[in-house]
Amino acid sequence: MTTVVFIHGTGVREPHLGTLLARIVPGLAATAPGAHVVAYDWGTEHGAELAADGSSIPAPPGSGTGRGAGDLDDGDETEEWARLYEDPSAELATAAAGAGPRVTAPGAAFPDERPRALLHEIAAEGVCRADALGPELRRAAIELARSPLLRPAAEALDREALAWVLARALAAAVIAADLAADSPVQCGGDVRDSAVAELAERLGAAPAGTGRGPLLRMAGRPLVRLGSRYAVRHRRALTDAAHPAAGDILKYLARGEGMREGLRELVATLDPPVVLLGHSLGGIMALDTLISGPLPGVELLVTVGSQGPFLYETGALPSLLHPDPLPGHVPPWLNLHDRRDLLGYAAEPLFPGRAHDVATDSRQPFPVAHSAYWTDPVVYRAIGERLP
Repeated sequence: MTTVVFIHGTGVREPHLGTLLARIVPGLAATAPGAHVVAYDWGTEHGAELAADGSSIPAPPGSGTGRGAGDLDDGDETEEWARLYEDPSAELATAAAGAGPRVTAPGAAFPDERPRALLHEIAAEGVCRADALGPELRRAAIELARSPLLRPAAEALDREALAWVLARALAAAVIAADLAADSPVQCGGDVRDSAVAELAERLGAAPAGTGRGPLLRMAGRPLVRLGSRYAVRHRRALTDAAHPAAGDILKYLARGEGMREGLRELVATLDPPVVLLGHSLGGIMALDTLISGPLPGVELLVTVGSQGPFLYETGALPSLLHPDPLPGHVPPWLNLHDRRDLLGYAAEPLFPGRAHDVATDSRQPFPVAHSAYWTDPVVYRAIGERLP
């Protein structure tokens, strides 16, 4: 009888391991009736935990403790800036939406002519003395000058308010471009606000220091709440929810030998043939354990939605450094990855002749796709066909 050792992924603890097995056991039975499934519950003994009850998590602002503690009230502009980074024209669109019918007297300048000309001057100069905005400022100013939102916003706002709205739109566009380019340096709020004040003055606002112009309540889809105030206020709860998964990965990469040794000890108690079936981090663990030394009786490695190939290619797999080949004692390797699972990687291109990839499609978006393998008949069929 073939024994299949199931090695779970990150963050799995009871009762969720039992739920997984309740799916996997009948799924395998349908394609491999003679297989016996044994779980390696490494999470209970070796999984990550907050050993000091989360003492490393800073107290939230407003708690009265910790460096820089303060209050994040409903007037905090961080949320509004997050919305602007997502869509730099959001505040301009809100202003434009409030424009009513307006008749311009014959021969009079349109309300957007002056701000449009000032934007072109900023584009020609392409420099901000506050030194918070880089070369993207020129492009941002040109695009803003061309925006169809500029005229209705100019009709809805006075010169002072419009100058601040345009200045924030410019700053947000430059910062958003830096974020998209993964710039390693981002300006802080004080530096950003100094740049905005300078731009607002150049766009017709009163000299800096006489007012900042409050941000408008912006229209559009809601902010992703994890972006700012919500995440800060609820950091403890978010950490409690996320740390088993993230912590398991970090602990394995730093101190994974105990997890691998536990797997070796379990396999030593089983009669061959044995198959290692690892999901996600469980697949990395199985691969690492096999690479680090022969496991008598193990005749097949199956990884599902695993990052082992990616870690190998990036030089982060503990047991094998790219481009070193798989040791000869590693058994045949079946690697399954869902096309929509961003945490599943291909092994065959890295280990031709040693690993065999099967691409599946659960028709689920990520991250659901990462956990949808166990209801996919294609997965069980691929495994069943290769069991010794």
